[in-house]
Amino acid sequence: VDGKLYLGGLPLDYRAKNIGNITHSIPACIGEVTINSKQLDRESPISSFAVNKCYVTAQEGTYFDGKGFAALVKEGYKVRSDVNITLEFRTTSANGVLLGISSAKVDAIGLEIVNGKVLFCVNNGAGRITATYEPKGMASLCDGQWHKLQANKSKHQITLVVDGNLVQTNNPHMQSTSADTNNPIYVGGYHADVKQNCLASKSSFQGCLRNLQLIKSQQVESFDFSEAFDLHGVFPHSCPGAEH
Repeated sequence: VDGKLYLGGLPLDYRAKNIGNITHSIPACIGEVTINSKQLDRESPISSFAVNKCYVTAQEGTYFDGKGFAALVKEGYKVRSDVNITLEFRTTSANGVLLGISSAKVDAIGLEIVNGKVLFCVNNGAGRITATYEPKGMASLCDGQWHKLQANKSKHQITLVVDGNLVQTNNPHMQSTSADTNNPIYVGGYHADVKQNCLASKSSFQGCLRNLQLIKSQQVESFDFSEAFDLHGVFPHSCPGAEH
């Protein structure tokens, strides 16, 4: 025994003996812990990682605190000719990065909220093309309610659907059809030293995300933020209840 007690999960480089390979932390709230009749002081641990408070009213989703990001697919995600992205978001902030996948060159895709509008940008190597959704009238995407988003790239064509409202954009670069990305997927923001060729904003997302899926050729890939290889200011499986 090395004298340390781990609660809720284990460090990535820790190799546990006699209990097998532990790959995930527990997506739950832990209350009072008593060991040998002595209550554990959870308020002052030696160290903690991706641990946040429990919410009295919680919803399904992952909370982003507006100062960080989640990085997925460490080996790099290849968008190429087609990808269909779906997710749900809830925020009260008018600006924030939703998702970005880039490359060492100019090829990239990006999803973000800028001044209350949703922007879906694609660069297949010949130049950026952007589909923009702006709510009509008194409607708002930054009202603290859940909104559903679908962004589709099919060769040189891109479409954006927000809450059932379709936006299509003409692409003058019809001969360019593949976004040859090879960087990880950044969600909610990105490192200051990471280049994102299709994101205008550097503001990290503040709010909740859920049901992130990337679909290619009918193959659906769902992402669990607790499995991100880099996580800052993101709290998987816990989203504070809607503001009233």
